[in-house]
Formats: sequence, C-alpha cells, structure tokens
Amino acid sequence: MKNRNMSTQTISPGILDHDLTKASVDSILMDFLESRGSSGDSRMTRIVKLLEDFMVGGKRIRPVLTVMGWQAAGGETVPAAVLRVAASLEMFHAFALIHDDIMDDSDTRRGRPTIHRMLAGKRGDDRDERFGLGAAVLVGDLAFTWSDQLLHTAGLTPAQSAAVLPLVTEMRTEVMLGQYLDLQATGELTDDVDATLTVNRYKTAKYTVERPLHIGAALAGADAATLTACTAFALPLGEAFQLRDDLLGVYGDVRDTGKSRLDDLRAGKNTTLVALALRTADAAQRARLHTLIGDPALDETGAEEVRALFASTGARDIVERMIDDRYRRALEALETAPFTADAVTALKHLAVTATRRNS
Repeated sequence: MKNRNMSTQTISPGILDHDLTKASVDSILMDFLESRGSSGDSRMTRIVKLLEDFMVGGKRIRPVLTVMGWQAAGGETVPAAVLRVAASLEMFHAFALIHDDIMDDSDTRRGRPTIHRMLAGKRGDDRDERFGLGAAVLVGDLAFTWSDQLLHTAGLTPAQSAAVLPLVTEMRTEVMLGQYLDLQATGELTDDVDATLTVNRYKTAKYTVERPLHIGAALAGADAATLTACTAFALPLGEAFQLRDDLLGVYGDVRDTGKSRLDDLRAGKNTTLVALALRTADAAQRARLHTLIGDPALDETGAEEVRALFASTGARDIVERMIDDRYRRALEALETAPFTADAVTALKHLAVTATRRNS
C-alpha cells in the first residue's frame, strides 16, 4: 500500500478512476495501521505488520463500490469521509477473510501463507497449530474492531450516520449468516441448487456488491428508489461474481488466484457447480463425486477426474450460462436506474470485470 500522502485526498467527479480509489483507500489504511503500530510496543507492531502484509493485493471491490454508490446517487467530488468509510469496509473484509481461512483450513491467500499458518510457524506441532489458530482469530477480531474505529472517525454528519450505520449492521449480519450456511453445507454434498444460491446471496451478493453500493448511495442522501435500483443491479451481479469464484476455485491458475485449486474440492464445498453436477449425474457419476469431493488427500489426478465429471454432466456449462444470465439482468437493471450517467458507465465496466475475471 503506497502513496500515503493521499489519505485526506478527495476524488474529483467524472468517470470513476478505480486505481485512484484503491490508492486513496490504501493510503488511509496504511496511515491508520501505522498510527496503531507507533505505540512502541513490539508485540502490537508485529500484529500491525501482519495486517499490512495481509491486505496487500486485494481487489478493493467493496471500497470501489462504495464510491460508485456515492456517485450513482448524485455525489460529485468524493470527500475524505466517504473514502474513510470505504476503507472501513476493506478493514472489515480483512477480518472476514482471516476467519474464513481458519474455517476453511486454507494454507494460502493471495499467493502467500494465511495468517494462521504464518503464526503457527514452520514446526507445525500441536501447540504451534493451536497458537496459530487462536492468535489468528484475535488478529481478525482486531481488524473488526479497527473497522469500527475507521467508520466512527470518518467525520460523518448526523444524517449520514443515521442512514449508514443500520446498513453496516445489516451487511455484517448477512455475511455472518452466509458464512454459517456455507460452513453448514461444507462436507454435506447435496443437489439442492437453491440452497447454494442462498449462500451465494448472503455471503457474496449482498455483502460484496449490494451493501457497499447502498452505503455509498446513503452517504450521498439516496432516496428509496435509488437504493432499490442498487439492489436490482447488485444481487444478480453478486451471484454471478460468486459463481465465477466457484469456477476459479476448481479451474483457476494459482498464479492468478493465489489459492490452490484443490482447496474447495478437498474441503467438500457444496457450491452451485457441485450441486448441479450431482443433480444431472447418473448413479455411477454421483458415487464418484461423493468419493472424490471432500477427500482431504485429493491430488491433482483426482481433481482432474472431478473436472471431467463437471464437464460430462454439463454442470460447468450450466454455471457459465447462469453467469451470463445474471450479467444480462444486472445490465438491464441499469437501463432504468436513476443513476448518474458516469455511474452507469462505471458499473457497466465493473460488471464485465466481475464476471469475466481470472482471479
């Protein structure tokens, strides 16, 4: 995270510059973390360094969408307060990812060891493993606490606080529910496609797209019609985003995704891709899927067999069609949305990026 002198910068109106938003948010986060690590306590300094390193390389999609929501509702120059709220969402996301990695027992994130693996050290004995897990939970909790501090020191007006704080609470509640449902389904493979889409809606569509848009729009004083239009765009796009993520979890290149493409299969993630394969498979194919998916020792040979089954059952093609359908629905929602023209242009570009990405 660089350009720390940008931490109080505003962003001028016009076509939204994603790179400028990311740089401004990164600057706020770096300044905040440096202030927390300047106490002279080496133990706190280490925690701050862990978070700084962990947050490098993120897409910053939630902060970008917060600024897009501001712009969509008629906000012009993006003030420092809006950027600080956007940064608070990225800090909250760090909390969510750290805990998600613990629950998924993931070794890597963004091409680097996860926080709990780093804290466990290289020896990997039981005591070190327990320390790594417990300490990572606390680092995640600290990121949650600091996301609150960023939010409540953003300098919002009373009207902005009244509009935004309930949305932040709902966002947090929804992602916790989505994570719970995801955990509940992991290892319990079923062909219930609707159940997987419910997880997608709470864990990703609402958390990643809808609520950041709502928060940015609410900061600009959006009315109910504008917030409803945000939802009409956000939910199909967010579902498409997660469906693409499911495919990347199985087919993606680790050099792009930063995560092993064996993780989801070994964990037995009951994604829409898996549910569709089970629904359309014959008895023999279904038995093989149940044998392979969820096997913690699954190797690349076994994973290739799973991928072949996803192809032969038509599941992969169906997921691609579902992504395309939701992408079209998101664009259709923009046709009647009461957004600024610049925001519509930016959201159309984002829709392409979110659904056609390789990481």
